[in-house]
Amino acid sequence: MVLKIKHFVIFTTFVILSSCGEQQQNLQQIDGKQIRITDSITATESIETFVKPYRERINHVLDSTLSYAPYPISKTDGALNTTAGNLMADIVLSEANPIFKSRTGHEIDLVLLNHGGIRSLISKGNVSSRTAYEVMPFENSIVIAELKGSSILKMASYLRDSGRAHPISGMQLTLDAKNEIQSIAIQGKPLDENKIYYVATSNYLVNGGDSMVFFKKAIAITNTDYLIRNAMIDYFKKTDTLKPVVDNRFIKLK
Repeated sequence: MVLKIKHFVIFTTFVILSSCGEQQQNLQQIDGKQIRITDSITATESIETFVKPYRERINHVLDSTLSYAPYPISKTDGALNTTAGNLMADIVLSEANPIFKSRTGHEIDLVLLNHGGIRSLISKGNVSSRTAYEVMPFENSIVIAELKGSSILKMASYLRDSGRAHPISGMQLTLDAKNEIQSIAIQGKPLDENKIYYVATSNYLVNGGDSMVFFKKAIAITNTDYLIRNAMIDYFKKTDTLKPVVDNRFIKLK
């Protein structure tokens, strides 16, 4: 009798385990809904308490005054070059050049950025790290492309035809009254189409962004791993007053 009971228990256990093993879990349905983030959502006190010191620290860092702008710095205050564009390009040149030189022994000859990359003006008043995030919210890093002078000539044609004040530094471009290129100077010297020039730009543009396809002809690319935004912050920290002007780096003669 005992033996029969044991056999029955073993048999039952085997059947149950076999049944469980044969069952398959299949996803039948996924439900979802959109939750709008509005001021109608009540805060969770425990989460607010946890986040508060971090938020206060971030705001303190972002809003601490680094520099001062005595007037608005805009990307729309000039036809072919602007105060914001000139400032951005000059910052990239001054802040990235020491890094590039320490790694390669070469110096940056010129800078080209894109007009659309400037996302905000710099208002008159105190300038902070938050300002840099507003002007340059993208994670674009500074790269240096080695270009022959012939590619620089194509760059100049692109600037002439674009109809936008793309930021440049280290280059002086003059158009005549008929919109033809009259002269191109790099670091104060006439363009040499056979010379190699080191052009600082963004990782977005060097890959052909904004139709800047001339960068595809780069002989080599050096990535500084230095964000344009961080270069701005570093420049703000050591510059008491920002005073960029619309100048003659890109002009058209009448």
